[in-house]
Amino acid sequence: MVEAKVNWVDGQRFVAEASSGHAMVVDADRERNTAAGPMELVLMGLCACTATDVAVILEKKREPFAGLEVRAEAERAREPPTVFTEIKLIYTVYGQVSRKAVEDAVGLSEGKYCSVAAMLKHTAKMSAEIRIQEQAAKR
Repeated sequence: MVEAKVNWVDGQRFVAEASSGHAMVVDADRERNTAAGPMELVLMGLCACTATDVAVILEKKREPFAGLEVRAEAERAREPPTVFTEIKLIYTVYGQVSRKAVEDAVGLSEGKYCSVAAMLKHTAKMSAEIRIQEQAAKR
């Protein structure tokens, strides 16, 4: 079982802790903006989930990638609950890699492995863009 909890700090700010023992500050007050908000964390989780899948798949395919960035651009509903209605994932893979291998990895992540994407696609139209850069990733 996976568990999470939050403890109120002040205003709309909380300390969130996962059953793994890792903790972080969450701030839903977008004016104060002292930490990532809950919906930003959902997008960050989506990026991390699919990036992990793509990296693991590319490694298994022995593709010589030197870097990977996944960026999400999302639109939200106008009325509460303001769920994500559209999410575009932009995958940038650095290195001498096969476009087909990257496309296959992205497809497997989005269609089979990424649990976060599986949940979000019930409310959001998901799309993907793949960019391949032969030069090394920026750090």
